[in-house]
Order: sequence, then structure tokens, then C-alpha cells
Amino acid sequence: MIALHFAGYQPARSVHTRALHALRDSLARRSDGALAITVTDSIVAAGRKAADLLTMVASGELDGCYFASSYLAARVPALDVFDQPFHAGPREEVFAGLDGDAGAALAERVAVATEYRVLGWWDNGIRHISNGVRPIRTPADCVGLRLRTLDNVQHKAAFRRLGFEPMFVDVADLPRAVADGTVDAQENPLTNLVNFNLQAHHKHVSLTGHLLGIALLLINRARYDSLPDELRRMLDAAAGESVTIQRGIAIAEDAECLRLLADAGVTVIGPDAIDVQAFRTAVATQTQSSDG
Repeated sequence: MIALHFAGYQPARSVHTRALHALRDSLARRSDGALAITVTDSIVAAGRKAADLLTMVASGELDGCYFASSYLAARVPALDVFDQPFHAGPREEVFAGLDGDAGAALAERVAVATEYRVLGWWDNGIRHISNGVRPIRTPADCVGLRLRTLDNVQHKAAFRRLGFEPMFVDVADLPRAVADGTVDAQENPLTNLVNFNLQAHHKHVSLTGHLLGIALLLINRARYDSLPDELRRMLDAAAGESVTIQRGIAIAEDAECLRLLADAGVTVIGPDAIDVQAFRTAVATQTQSSDG
């Protein structure tokens, strides 16, 4: 038997952890024990940073993980297409492209530029803004708020144009940063907001829908290439099944999280009460200005 070790950074109830378990179970059914996956739900629970997953898989300490595409955009510039705030396309349209030739070409670019192969494109959630200071309906409401965001140049620049003071905090440290006021606001899918219990401190959530996150299901490229052809086909098929399951869970999770936020007394501001066009205009106008 060949064993692979995959890991993540989220708790057991999370969309991604459940999808890793689905990948493990699907491969077990297909391979009859010839190829197996063990799953560590969260390396954060063991004291590691979430971002350590990428280096652990690159080095071979782990065989696979999931991670937001934004963290690889510096090495694979084509991934920048997912990092343009307030220009997110519909889920169905984005994933239709990723499941076809465009996704295959992008996966090849990842393989060429990094130590990974892409096994699938997971739904990393539609990102919204929460904060503990005031309702956010227009760019003027953002001014002066310290905002935790991803370690991505495009994200930081866009949020700075809106008046935020963006700063990167590893997801392992996000709950503490919210609780102690290191940041006033943060932007994440609703599932992350709930999984990290941020609603205990952030009573304002604005459904800006400014980004559709993409999570890459990754495997160490050398490890994948070393597998016998038949086992690679089994792994690819199991990964495809996990993609379908994961995306379905992600959509259902949005509705469940809205219910949980309401139960927690959080004020949720819907898109109809947000001047989304003003956000788009502010980002686009200042982008043009800064580009000369």
C-alpha cells in the first residue's frame, strides 16, 4: 500500500476539512487499499501557521493540502485573475472555465512554476467584510479601519484605495487579532467568520461579495509523478469527486452561516443596502490614477 498524507488548517466542521475527508473516502473506495490518504484536519491545532502548509508540501513533509490561490499568485501570475476585488464573476461561470481547457492550462502553469500539481479547484467562498466598529455601506464607512486581509498585493492595494488600513495576519492568528483589536475589520467567506467565532466581536457584516475565492487542491509534484499510472488515475478521479462534493457544501454553508449569524445577533447588511457600484468605481478610478 502507498500512503499519502494531506492536511489543512481549518476545524472539523469546515467545508474544506469535510472535502478532504471526502477525498480520502473516495480514494479508499476506488483503490481497494492500494493507495490511501490520511488526513490531518488542522496543522494550526498543532501550533503551526496555516501558511506552513505550502512549504510542508513543497518539501515533501506533507504530500498534499488545499490553499487559497492568492498565496501562489506571486509565483504564478496567471492566478491574479482571481484577485481583482469587486470584479468577481458568478460561481457557475468561474468554475465552468476552471473545469475546462482554461483550468487545465492554468494547472500546467502552476506545475511549471512551483513544486505542486493541481488536483482540483475548490470553492474558497464568496468574501465579505465584517467589523466591530460600524455598519459598512459605502467606501466612506471604510476610512481608517484596520482591515485584516490576505497576503496579496492586489488585495492590499484595492482595500487601501477604499480607505482601509490593510494588514496581513496569518489565519492562525486571526481570532486573536480580532479579539484584541489588532484589527477592526476583516474580509472572509462567511464560513471562516463562523468557524473562527469572529461574530463574538464583529457585530456588523456587509455582504459585499467582493471576491470569489479559489482554493487549489495541491499535491507535491514529484510525489504525484512517482505514482504508477493506474493509481494516478484513481487519485484524479477521487479528486474530481471531492471537487463536486466540496462546491456543493460551500453553497449550502452560506445559507447556514447566515442563520448562525442571525442567531448571534449580528447585523447583516445585504447587497441591496450596499453601494457596490461605488466600491467598484473607487477601486477602478484610483487604479487608473495610480497607473498614470
